[in-house]
Amino acid sequence: MLNIRVEFFTNNIRFLTYYIFLIMKKQSIQSAQAPKPIGPYSQAVLSGNTLYISGQLPYNVESEFLITTDMSHATKQVMDNIAAILHAADMDFSHVVKCSIFVTDISQFAEVNAVYFNYFEAPFPARETIQVAALPMGAMVEISAIAVK
Repeated sequence: MLNIRVEFFTNNIRFLTYYIFLIMKKQSIQSAQAPKPIGPYSQAVLSGNTLYISGQLPYNVESEFLITTDMSHATKQVMDNIAAILHAADMDFSHVVKCSIFVTDISQFAEVNAVYFNYFEAPFPARETIQVAALPMGAMVEISAIAVK
């Protein structure tokens, strides 16, 4: 009787280990329509059914131009970059559950919100907006996101 219980327990551990491996396996997601990473990171990583999107800057890959003078246009470009990455993972903004927004000037919070609002429907993702001293490449806004399919 003891052997049967041990064997049953061992088989469940193997199944659980295999299941955890499948969930935790990670895959890099890339989109040519979003800026290439400027460091040792992926545009996004898919683990299980969760997509972790790295912070996106207001860089337009077609014009090779970083928007640094208008918060509304900068935020729109960031959101378009996120949309491209979501699309590469077969997702859209309805899958986004969390965003982190970093701005260099919190007085432009209303401009960010006005653009951000156009990409989501209720229930809106959880999020925070944080003012920082500086962002890479002199950007004025950066947004990262987490999406679940």
